[in-house]
Amino acid sequence: MNMNFKRKLPIPMDIKAQYPLTNELEEMKIKRDKEIKDVFEGKDNRFLLIIGPCSADNDDSVLDYISRLRTVQDKVSEKILIIPRIYTNKPRTTGDGYKGMLHQPDPHKAEDMLKGVIAIRNLHIRAMKETGFTCADEMLYPENYRYLSDLLSYVAIGARSVENQQHRLTASGLDIPVGMKNPTAGDISVMMNSITAAQHSHTYIYRGWEVESQGNPLAHAILRGYVNKHGQSMPNYHYEDLIHLAETYEKSGLANPAVIIDTNHANSGKKWMEQPRIAKEVLHSCRHSDDVKKIVKGLMIESYIEDGAQKPEENVYGKSITDPCLGWEKTEKLIFDLADIL
Repeated sequence: MNMNFKRKLPIPMDIKAQYPLTNELEEMKIKRDKEIKDVFEGKDNRFLLIIGPCSADNDDSVLDYISRLRTVQDKVSEKILIIPRIYTNKPRTTGDGYKGMLHQPDPHKAEDMLKGVIAIRNLHIRAMKETGFTCADEMLYPENYRYLSDLLSYVAIGARSVENQQHRLTASGLDIPVGMKNPTAGDISVMMNSITAAQHSHTYIYRGWEVESQGNPLAHAILRGYVNKHGQSMPNYHYEDLIHLAETYEKSGLANPAVIIDTNHANSGKKWMEQPRIAKEVLHSCRHSDDVKKIVKGLMIESYIEDGAQKPEENVYGKSITDPCLGWEKTEKLIFDLADIL
């Protein structure tokens, strides 16, 4: 084989034992999970904001950012429920570039995945302790989910992973909401098939075990736009797209029909400054149609302390080193604007 087996990583049980949750944090997770589940099941009418940096690249700036979200959350708690994004592993279009804290706990140093596993667990625990938030992460590697399974309250499966069998089957064994993005080519039938697979029970191999999942009724759609055959970004957040998705859900018989709208990526053409406009258009569509309002549970927004993006070597505090993000001042204003509209 053309690979170097560097070392065997500790199993998740051992990492959890070394970096455990307190009883207080376990109870916090249970409470947060129920609140979020109630939104997807239609028992809570609050609007979800899954919001935060494109990638979590630095403990201090990420926790600074999430602490700011905490202050805003307390002011809009009757209408909005915030789930901070702490995305610690990142898919790369070509496979090159910064792959997240799991690979490089320090973006300026070499990859070290043992340190990475410990770093991402500690970051999520610190977020819980210091802000009272349980957070979202992307499930890039299904077998690594167990390192964070007692910490996360939301998981996203990306556009490049949504057709993968292991992602679908692993999602069927989770007991928290799992958002399935439409693929980069845009065919929503692929996304709907993924949701169906995730909502059903399966027997499969996971971390060397034969396991049987129970099915996850909280698996749902994320619309993130797509790229056409000419390489152009095409949005799928418009009213007609949402009506079509509502009709597709109606025919599917799936549990808890729901969609989160990703306001960046191909929906914005990676023009991060368009995210507030897109967010408000989605809310306008919800006001115009009860069918749309019923399925749209929230938004996914890429946001950090500073506007835009940078190269890692520039080292600007709180500025994304992957996709460009909406800066804090614009983010805070957007959240308050959304609360006023809701």
